[in-house]
Amino acid sequence: MNYKEIERKFLVKNLDFISDSFESNRIEQGYLNSDKNRAVRIRITNNTGYLTIKGVSNNAGTTRFEWEKEISPAEATQLLAICEPGVIQKTRYLVKSNQHTYEIDVFDGDNQGLIVAEIELNSENESFEKPTWLGVEVTGDVKYYNSQLSKNPYKNW
Repeated sequence: MNYKEIERKFLVKNLDFISDSFESNRIEQGYLNSDKNRAVRIRITNNTGYLTIKGVSNNAGTTRFEWEKEISPAEATQLLAICEPGVIQKTRYLVKSNQHTYEIDVFDGDNQGLIVAEIELNSENESFEKPTWLGVEVTGDVKYYNSQLSKNPYKNW
């Protein structure tokens, strides 16, 4: 398992990406711990549960430790029930762009109206194609981290 996640994050200008998506999934996630030095996340997607631990980001906000383990949907549901307030609900679309795949999250609930795209890279300086629907880069802006959106949702901005 790779324990280092390198990604860049962008706002999305419009819904043009939907016609290019090859998959979409509903996601519900909450945080057992959303401390600035580590986040412990519970997620359910496609009737599969996940426990994920993320470390603090580097100065650029592109790289951080990530560990993830699959857990049963029943375990995930039980853990979601004891998460911090502010469970995140969203639909994730996957869009292929050359050798990369964008993950585009269309948020619901208290974060409705927010659309964020992420792309995982093999190195911080790796080049990648930027589709026309991709907007302003928000990599490293902690207010766009899901752990922070659960505390200070988009509707409050």
